Amino acid sequence: MRCEWCGEQGAKEVSSTVYWELPDGSRAIEIKETPGVKCDLCGMEYQAENTIQSLEDQLLLIDTLKIGSSTTFKILMKQPRLLKRNYFRYD
Repeated sequence: MRCEWCGEQGAKEVSSTVYWELPDGSRAIEIKETPGVKCDLCGMEYQAENTIQSLEDQLLLIDTLKIGSSTTFKILMKQPRLLKRNYFRYD
C-alpha cells in the first residue's frame, strides 16, 4: 500500500483510537478501533479520506447527545440516522 504522505510503498492498514470534535463543536469524543493507515517509513498514522468522510457524515446525521465520551467505530457507524444521507455533500 502506498503512503499518502510520503508516497512510498510500505504503508499498512491498522486500527487506532482517534479523537473527533462533534459537528456542533460542543465536545470531542474518543473513537476506538477506527480504520487507519500507518507508514513505517515516515512514521505517519492517518485515516483515509473515505473513513474521514464516513465519520463526519455519521456524526452530522445522528443524535450525538446519545453518544458517550468514548465509543468504537463500529458502534458509532451503527447508530440510527436522523436523515438518510448528508444532503449538504454535493459529490
